[in-house]
Amino acid sequence: MIPALTIDGPSGVGKGTVANIVASQLSWNLLDSGAIYRAFALAASNRNVLVDNIDELLTLASNLDLRFESEPSINKLSIYLDNIEVSSELRTEETAELASKFAMIGPLRESLLVRQQKFKQPPGLVADGRDMGTVVFIDAPFKVFLTANVEERARRRLKQLQDKGIAGILSQTLEEVRNRDERDANRKHSPLKPSKDALIIDTSYLTINEVVTEVMALVKA
Repeated sequence: MIPALTIDGPSGVGKGTVANIVASQLSWNLLDSGAIYRAFALAASNRNVLVDNIDELLTLASNLDLRFESEPSINKLSIYLDNIEVSSELRTEETAELASKFAMIGPLRESLLVRQQKFKQPPGLVADGRDMGTVVFIDAPFKVFLTANVEERARRRLKQLQDKGIAGILSQTLEEVRNRDERDANRKHSPLKPSKDALIIDTSYLTINEVVTEVMALVKA
């Protein structure tokens, strides 16, 4: 059986950074499920496929040309869509908002579910997302749910945008984070919630290294 570690939680809790470091330390494969939805949103936008056009959305999902290239030594995950590096484009708030809306569409989630499950290859998988432990890899032996207070998450998100040269305002980012939380928690398909068997870690006042230590202790126990 191929082991899997799921790391779920809302935006701004450090999922991506923790998952990348842990995958590197374990020498396991890495899945950034959020990047799949953001890449899909970008592909749909580039092709002018609307949110309500289910047939075209499903066709696009089944033919999505997407690949990840991880560089753990510099904590970087490069993402290629149609053989074009789009990592920076996927991190914009506009793309994230559109991805969140697509994620509410049940048939689309089911289509992308199979694609995500194919990432589970030897020697193991670290899967970062919102429903990795509750839906995609429900039988995973190791599950973590990261959380943090909304103000801290908004500050982290704003810093992430600023580090990439994208301007932002804290009050606006805070509102966007709260709106995203509401959509994630209340969507009909795969609402954001911790798996009953997940280790819950509040990262509000922890460093990345402290979170990684707790996660690694779970896997190595």
